[in-house]
Amino acid sequence: MKFEQSLARGKFLKRYKRFLVDVETEDGETLTIHCPNSGSMKTCMGPQWPVLFSDSGNPKRKLRHSMEMIHNGDCWIGINTHRANGIVVEAITEGRIHQFPKYELLKQEVPYGKNSRVDILLKIDERLCYIEVKNVTLVHDDGYYIFPDAVTSRGLKHLNELEKMVSEGHRAVMFYLVQRSDGHGFRPAADIDPAYAKGLKKAITGGVEVVVYHANVTPAGIEIDREITNIQI
Repeated sequence: MKFEQSLARGKFLKRYKRFLVDVETEDGETLTIHCPNSGSMKTCMGPQWPVLFSDSGNPKRKLRHSMEMIHNGDCWIGINTHRANGIVVEAITEGRIHQFPKYELLKQEVPYGKNSRVDILLKIDERLCYIEVKNVTLVHDDGYYIFPDAVTSRGLKHLNELEKMVSEGHRAVMFYLVQRSDGHGFRPAADIDPAYAKGLKKAITGGVEVVVYHANVTPAGIEIDREITNIQI
């Protein structure tokens, strides 16, 4: 995924009301921008950290700018969760995800389960494959990428929905997209959300597949570059 326009640069000042971030622009002005991330963003914020943000070009939008990534001194971290699905879809269509070979159908945001919409629906060899995508930005002190970074009842619901799809004879995949490069391996954040970690184990037992890929995050764009196979559940 390449950014259509060059991202603006600034420095992180503070985050508040969850979806608002103040940045200092290159001109020295303070600008309030949209933070497209509902999580805690632990290990993703620090005073004066470099920030890249996009401009929607829509003067009617309340906050026309959106935070895209932040640099912690070691790497860029892609925090815009709205980008994750598109990044994964691009990789699938380009044949870079070996778990999803030639497919007959690809749809996004398809209703399923109880008032849910699956991120990606594939049809492979006449069999439906339901894929939920989660953006991973938290790294633990031991170097493992972990999810979630805050308690997520919605995430647990998705695990249950996927497990139900397997019970109905379909294929179901929990896809974790890691958007930073200063860690190794993946595991659920049992210390943050034990119910989710337990739910993930249950879903795997029920036949849900877990797939983890790393994305290369740069100011020019974000794209999946390798699979993470060191997974501890």
